[in-house]
Amino acid sequence: MKKFVGTGVALVTPFKEDRSVDVEALKKIVRFQKENGVNYLVVLGTTGEYATLTQQEKEVVKKTVIEENNGALPLVIGIGGNNTQAVTDQVKKENLEGFDAILSVSPYYVKPTQEGIYQHFKKVSQASNLPVILYNVPGRTGSNMTPKTVARLATDFENIIGIKEAAGDMMQAMQMIRQTPKDFLVISGEDMLTLPIVLAGGSGVISVIAGGFPKNFAEMVQKGLGRDVDEAYQIHYKITPAIELVFEEGNPAGIKAVFNKLGIAKDYVRLPLVEASKELTAKIVSFVDEIK
Repeated sequence: MKKFVGTGVALVTPFKEDRSVDVEALKKIVRFQKENGVNYLVVLGTTGEYATLTQQEKEVVKKTVIEENNGALPLVIGIGGNNTQAVTDQVKKENLEGFDAILSVSPYYVKPTQEGIYQHFKKVSQASNLPVILYNVPGRTGSNMTPKTVARLATDFENIIGIKEAAGDMMQAMQMIRQTPKDFLVISGEDMLTLPIVLAGGSGVISVIAGGFPKNFAEMVQKGLGRDVDEAYQIHYKITPAIELVFEEGNPAGIKAVFNKLGIAKDYVRLPLVEASKELTAKIVSFVDEIK
């Protein structure tokens, strides 16, 4: 589980102007992470616009990341949904060679009870040969995983090793840290709360912002884990404007505007998402110039 302590990056899926997958840009993004101190990569999550990709495109993304990474960093793949049988079938049947863990979002839209969430992840755990990282993001799913449910899952299933906690609730994150086993990973899913969660006993982050600013973000997390609090907060406040800007018009439009400015990938997204506005893009460009 130490593989997933530190900074994980939620990878975008870059597109060409015709909205086909830009394989060469994806390779550049992977290299950029490898060269700048991040600890692991997350493939085909929300930031990767997986909902708009065909199965063939998902296979292309997986193959490209695995080959370009070449074993340098642990890889996590997103597999989740609101149909438990479909999720478990995918976990059993999909070729997961090259991946070290699964990130599985809590069932969305249907708003299950806490018992329903527990039973869903029980099935996912039993279906998986890989470690499972839960993903709680009530702003997207419409329901919240409580600390009690997370602690129950962490205790009952050995291969459920952590949670990406993105409720934006510091008190809830602290309760998860307190109530779960000592070796269970409570991973921030909120870039702005990453440092406070790490200092409270969390294990790091699965980050959007770190994709565009990997060196700064990874250094902040490492200093937080090492209890270099003042230095960590200096970096935190340095990159805080980026967090506000990148999420101003939603994800991944903002972080793709960062990659466009860096010359790594274009800022194209797929509908129903749209690119960042000219006004926001100008502010992002200005910030990237300032932070260099």
